[in-house]
Amino acid sequence: MDIGAKIKTARIQSGLTQEQAAEALGVSRQTISNWENEKTYPDIVSVVKMSDLYHVSLDHLLKGDKPDYLDYLSESTDTVQSRRKQSFMALMLVYLGIWAFSLIVFWFFTSGSDAMGYWIMFLWVVLPVTTFVVSLLIGRNGYGGRRKWLACIGFGVLYMLAHYATFSAANMAATGRLHLPSFSMLLTGAVIALIGMAIGHSYPHRPGPTGPQ
Repeated sequence: MDIGAKIKTARIQSGLTQEQAAEALGVSRQTISNWENEKTYPDIVSVVKMSDLYHVSLDHLLKGDKPDYLDYLSESTDTVQSRRKQSFMALMLVYLGIWAFSLIVFWFFTSGSDAMGYWIMFLWVVLPVTTFVVSLLIGRNGYGGRRKWLACIGFGVLYMLAHYATFSAANMAATGRLHLPSFSMLLTGAVIALIGMAIGHSYPHRPGPTGPQ
């Protein structure tokens, strides 16, 4: 018996209509019909959900199925992982772009009289808010798995370097004296990232079906 017939039989035995199953799985009734008629295949997330909804084992749904569906599942999983990596990279590029922009504004568009305004706008508003939002999205979407918490250190380092590459660098250029980075800035950035990531982790992203609809 192929996957379409198996999930149709399981749905009927569980006493659910296609409309009820579609609502529970977060897809359209037509999607359920397409899966059961094997016009399209469900992705692995949907198969797991159907296993719970229909009270049947994954082994029952997948065992002995034809190879092309198992190949599809493998490709679908690889696609999801690739998209997650791309989303994470895009998120980090946005953060680094804002970080770099803050340095450009300091060196090319800020004078001595604007220094306090720059400090408040970028070091106490723009970068902390950006750090918090990006960290929250990382935590919510589970980017990086358990290693995501190490990103808090990276955010702290970048926040420290933002200060070091602006005000500290300008002061060193003016006085000719070398200063060490402010590690309190590292701690501040890391704490902001940790709070954002913890909040995001508390409300994890619930991925919907990613396969053909």
